Amino acid sequence: MRSLDFNCDLGEGCGTDSAIVPLISSASIACGAHAGDAATMRETAALCRAHGVAIGAHPSFEDRAHFGRRELDIAPDMLEASVRRQIEALADVCTRAGARLHHVKPHGALYNLAARHRPTADAIVQAMRAVDPSLLLYGLADSELTRAGRDAGLAVAHEVFAERAYDADGRLTPRGTPGAVIEELDAALSQVRLLLREGVVVARDGSRVRLRADTLCLHGDRHDAPAFARALREALEAEGIAIRPPQASA
Repeated sequence: MRSLDFNCDLGEGCGTDSAIVPLISSASIACGAHAGDAATMRETAALCRAHGVAIGAHPSFEDRAHFGRRELDIAPDMLEASVRRQIEALADVCTRAGARLHHVKPHGALYNLAARHRPTADAIVQAMRAVDPSLLLYGLADSELTRAGRDAGLAVAHEVFAERAYDADGRLTPRGTPGAVIEELDAALSQVRLLLREGVVVARDGSRVRLRADTLCLHGDRHDAPAFARALREALEAEGIAIRPPQASA
C-alpha cells in the first residue's frame, strides 16, 4: 500500500489544534518566532504525543507582527543561530515530555525564501545539523531547500500543498495574489487527487507541473481547517493511501 504523510502547522493560537491532531500523521509546531510560546509548545507537543502524531519544529523569521509572512534581510549566520534556537526550544520540550523531535519545516516567508535562495536554505540545514543530523527536513518539493538538505546528507521529505496554488516553476503562488489560497474544498480535493494519481498539479497558467509528494500540508490557521482536515483524510483513505509520517531515509 502506498503511504503519504499528512501534516499540519499547529501551535499558532488558532484554537482548533485538538480537532485537527487526530486526523493527521505529523505536525509542525510554532517555536515562538512567528507564533506560540513555551506553554503552547508544551501543550501542542503533548497533544501530538497522545495521538501518536510525529512532532516537528516550525521555525520562522522572528516577526510576530506579520506572522512570519514577511521576508527579512538577515545575514546567514544570524539566521542559522535564530533557527537553531527555535529548534532547540522545541527539542527541549520534547525531551521533557518523553517525546522525540522528528522533523523541521520552516514557516511562511522563511520557507518560501529557502525554496529559491540557496544561502537561506543552507543556513536552515546547518542549524538542523547542529541540533540533530537525524532530523528530517520538510521542504517545498524539488526546491533549493530540499536540494540543500540532500546535499548535506539530511533525510528530506518533499512537501506538496492541498490548498495553495502553484506557478509554472513549481513554486507556491505568493500570498496576496488572487487565487493564491484555494478556498473551496472541492478545488483542493481535485488538486490532491491529481497529485496522488498522476504526480502533477495544474499551475495558474494551465501548465502541468510534476512534483514529488512525500508529505501533504494543510495550513492550520485556516478558519475551516478542521473540516478541511477531515475531508482530506477521507480523500486519502479513499485513494487507498496509508497515512503515516515519513521515515528517516534519504
